[in-house]
Amino acid sequence: MTEADVDVHVAQDGTIRVAAGPLGPVFTRAVLDVAGAVLAWPVLGDPSLPVAEVHDAGRAQQWLWAVYGERTAAAVHACAAGEPVGVRVRADMTALAGSVARLGFGHWAFRWWPASHLDGIPALQPDVLGLELAALTHRCQQLFDDFGDQPDDCVAELIEEHQAALDPLIQWWRATSQPADTARHLESVLRLIDEAADSAGLDGQALRRLRSSLDQRRPVGMPVDLGALFARHGDYALAAGDPIVAGGRVIARGSGTNDWRRYPPGFVDAAENAVSWTARALGARRQIEVEVVADVAAPAAGVPLVAEVRVDGGQANRVPLSRRDDMWTGRADLDVPAAAMPPRIEVGVLLPGFDPGPGAFDEVEGRADRDAIRDLARRRLAAVAQPLPHDAFAGPFLAEIAAASTDEDF
Repeated sequence: MTEADVDVHVAQDGTIRVAAGPLGPVFTRAVLDVAGAVLAWPVLGDPSLPVAEVHDAGRAQQWLWAVYGERTAAAVHACAAGEPVGVRVRADMTALAGSVARLGFGHWAFRWWPASHLDGIPALQPDVLGLELAALTHRCQQLFDDFGDQPDDCVAELIEEHQAALDPLIQWWRATSQPADTARHLESVLRLIDEAADSAGLDGQALRRLRSSLDQRRPVGMPVDLGALFARHGDYALAAGDPIVAGGRVIARGSGTNDWRRYPPGFVDAAENAVSWTARALGARRQIEVEVVADVAAPAAGVPLVAEVRVDGGQANRVPLSRRDDMWTGRADLDVPAAAMPPRIEVGVLLPGFDPGPGAFDEVEGRADRDAIRDLARRRLAAVAQPLPHDAFAGPFLAEIAAASTDEDF
């Protein structure tokens, strides 16, 4: 894609919108906060220019022309000056636009990658992905300014938080028996990290080892096993809490809704069938037991994850969940009216305070979109071995290459 038509118009709230296409649910969008605007891309479908919500046209001019081309930048300037309220212009797919889209997709993957033991989709190593995001952010510095209101301008924070992966990345770069594209990709990321750390005034032993390695000619190292180099240790810690004890007569059972928007990443296995429940009759009492498959990185304790239970469309009741091994589990009494027909029970999982709350969301479409995201992840992992330029928008991230090569018993 080299050119595309975009609509530039002023919204009712005064925001200038540069719309290159429609956007779907929040978990299907890559989003970046940049100088004077918010950029968003649909991750499903072909690569495209972002949708921009410009709230400060003056600040945004520093990058608008470099992402969309001069015609779009001029149209935004005209809208800000009160000239036309809307116009369609021809935008260019620039080199910076490709890098920015890749940065946005990387942030999306950090938040929404559908890691699932049940579905056989391995997790992305967070430190490896975090360092590549630092490198991409440094490459895309034209997007950001010094106003301090852009949380995605976080090169120094990303390097400091994820520098544990620096030595493994250096070892991988030095290794033999790897494709030339991968070696170039690794070197590009490592050099950008070194430049970014120097610009930010960062120092430390890992960064010094990186600088020393880059100053030398790339030596011929030993072969590496990426599975061992980046293996995530998934030993589940036991959490306090009473174990679920089966008993009574089963009156209903089923699967709940696994809405990724309702809890932070890394809490719950992303599979559609990760939430299950069983309703039992214990004499005159009715009790529900909820089991939710935990993500391998889920916290073992101190997290108030809950199941939300509705009976026959009634008021929602919350069941506290505690983590035990690879499951979040909980149980509570149910107020179920006596009836010949089994009750209609709906169960979801959420983290109070994080949950966006009820809204206009079609659950049937939501499930279809989640399935599409899983298919996207599988395609990207399967494409790792294909000869696609690794710095292209659709090229694999280092974390995807490592995940595709890592045996996690999926």
